[in-house]
Amino acid sequence: MAGGRNKATHVTRGNVLDDLGFSPEQATALKFKADLYQAILRHARKYSQKQLQVILAEPQPRVSELLNGKVAKKSVDKLLYYAGRLGIEAKARFPQTNKQVVRQELAAAAR
Repeated sequence: MAGGRNKATHVTRGNVLDDLGFSPEQATALKFKADLYQAILRHARKYSQKQLQVILAEPQPRVSELLNGKVAKKSVDKLLYYAGRLGIEAKARFPQTNKQVVRQELAAAAR
C-alpha cells in the first residue's frame, strides 16, 4: 500500500446522517425510507425482473431503477405500494431515542 492512505478521514459519532448535516426530521425520514427500501430489496431479489414487472405492475425501467438503488425520487407511498405488492407487511416502530432535540426546541422557544 502506498503511503498509509487507509487512515480514516472522518469518524462518525453515532448517526452518519447527523454528521452529514441533515436535520433530525430529515434524518428520520431518510432512515425510514432506507429501511423500507432494504426490506423491499430483500424480497424483490427472489424474483426475475420480468416477474417483478408483473408483481409490481411497473414497466421494466422502473423495476430496474428499483433494483439498482435509484429510489431518491420514489416516494414513501410508492415504496409502501411496492411492499404491499410483494406481500410485505410494513410495521414501524417509533421509539423516542433523541429527547435532546425536543429539549433544544423547547429551550429555543422559551428565549
